Amino acid sequence: MTTEQAIEIADVAATPEQCFAVATDLDSYADWAQGITQVVIDKVDDEGRASEVSFTAEAVGRRSRYTLRYDYTGAPNRLSWQLVRGDLMRQLDGSYDFEPSARLPGVTEITYQLTIDLAVPLPGFVKRRAEAKIVSAALKDFCKRVESIN
Repeated sequence: MTTEQAIEIADVAATPEQCFAVATDLDSYADWAQGITQVVIDKVDDEGRASEVSFTAEAVGRRSRYTLRYDYTGAPNRLSWQLVRGDLMRQLDGSYDFEPSARLPGVTEITYQLTIDLAVPLPGFVKRRAEAKIVSAALKDFCKRVESIN
């Protein structure tokens, strides 16, 4: 089974720091991220940031549980994560990159990247369509959240 990577870019009227604050407020994801029904912070790092987080998500009539490990190395311009364990996927690694827009003052360009390898066999075109939909919806929800609190 091949691993697929999806990338989407969007502009949001906020600073990179404001975007990073929303991305790292993992406790609130169930309030605004489509399909996320529960978030549990399992571990925090030396700075008190969530370093390992378990999620419960519902989509297409299925419930999925997975745990991600977060990397703050590029803060506040980057937040990345890797799958620790999941019931429906073997890989769910991704990142948000936040860069001030070169063409629009007061706007941040967000690049959302996600690499998925599902444990369930699906035809390639179905898998790619699902991944593109997940990335698009996630970035749209993220931008709405950033703009709603700024």
